[in-house]
Amino acid sequence: MIVNDEKTEYEITTKTTIAYSFANFADNSIQQTFNFLLFTFYYAVVGLNVNLITLGFIIWSVWNSINDPLLGALSDRTTSKWGRRKPYIIAGIIPTIIITVLLWTPPKGGSQLSIFLYFLIIIILYDTFYTMYNLNQMALYPEMYSSLEDRSKANTILQASTVFALMVAFISPSIFVPKFDDPQYFDRYVYAGFFIAVIVAISVIIFLKYGLKEREEFVKDAESAPNLLKSLKYSFSNRAFITYIIANFGMWYSFGLLTAMTPLYGSFVLNIDNSLLLSLLLGLTFISATFCMILWQKISIKIGVRMGLIIALGSLLITALPFMFIDNFLAGVIVYIIAGFTLSGMLFFRRVTLAAVIDDDELRTGVRREGGYYGVDALVTKFSTIFIFLTIGLVFNSVGWAIFDPRGTTSETIFGLRSLMYIFPAIACVIGIIAMLFFPITKERYDYLTRDTSVLHEEKKKKLYDSNKN
Repeated sequence: MIVNDEKTEYEITTKTTIAYSFANFADNSIQQTFNFLLFTFYYAVVGLNVNLITLGFIIWSVWNSINDPLLGALSDRTTSKWGRRKPYIIAGIIPTIIITVLLWTPPKGGSQLSIFLYFLIIIILYDTFYTMYNLNQMALYPEMYSSLEDRSKANTILQASTVFALMVAFISPSIFVPKFDDPQYFDRYVYAGFFIAVIVAISVIIFLKYGLKEREEFVKDAESAPNLLKSLKYSFSNRAFITYIIANFGMWYSFGLLTAMTPLYGSFVLNIDNSLLLSLLLGLTFISATFCMILWQKISIKIGVRMGLIIALGSLLITALPFMFIDNFLAGVIVYIIAGFTLSGMLFFRRVTLAAVIDDDELRTGVRREGGYYGVDALVTKFSTIFIFLTIGLVFNSVGWAIFDPRGTTSETIFGLRSLMYIFPAIACVIGIIAMLFFPITKERYDYLTRDTSVLHEEKKKKLYDSNKN
């Protein structure tokens, strides 16, 4: 961006958007590998009791309740010659890349206590640095793209990178780990972690060099950004944000259960004994999601984010229903491909919906608080992880699977896995739909936000120009 006269020149090219999408690719490659394999690794391969895994995530969530909002508010109030977001992006991603490997190196043959302590410490360290990177790279999006049309077009590229990242996260580990739930492949997991770390490092370099853009007219916002307590107060008094985070909780809870349970569901319900075939199921889901992304872009422009997200959540009730009945690989291929339609919609609308909430808040307060909102949003997303493992723990304890025993599979175990793939996600999506019915930003309201925020941004540009001139 160049400040040279009263009208500040600012343009985001397609090339820049593609480079920015590498940040999204790196983000999802790390996090979805974590979501996909961490439970299976510690439960089935390492042998950690499911109740200890659940306890670890409960303690982790307490830390998140402090860490996520604090980092968001701190980012909003930061002023530096490198901008508000860049220092945190760099400081967060380097340790995250290292920890991506260390996640898979617990003490081999250790006691339940030693493994639990390692598990707890490493996931807390992981989340601290990952959140520092994640919320700041995501906070760039509503700053860089203002109108619904621009956001929809950019989001199509970003979500295509998300889908590609999901394919990498779900398929590449199978190259190193022939069977995800087999303890004999304990050491292979670290190879998969190292591979992901290298891919992420390369992607982040591309993003930092070509895709990281911060708008100078928002520099002054850091001076008037609220402190942590006021930021939380503003966020939780915003009706649009409250309804959004309930729906977002439903989305991530559903998506998290489906991905976390796929290795065990595939092995014991679909009778798949090859990790590559299991990964292929999820890979087909994301290929399908890629082709559906343009459709969701058109839907968002036509009917707005509110109704679009309601449709995306509602579609899961139909597309995931066959998980209750199928019992072989070929049927799984068909169902996972169909599920890509729903996944595509959830991925697409999450980002554009929160961007609308941030615009609405800026008009009310005069300050852009992406960090504050993304911090609380990250916290809610992490809480969905807690509920995922509480749900898994509840179901596995009820069917006698507190400690993994592949020989102890019964009809109750099979039903438990099926319910985790459909019944619980369906309930979460219904709650999300109900919340979005009360979301106040209709398509008409969004158009109004686009117009008025453009005027406000021009005023900020003029103030910046005047201050630079003086």
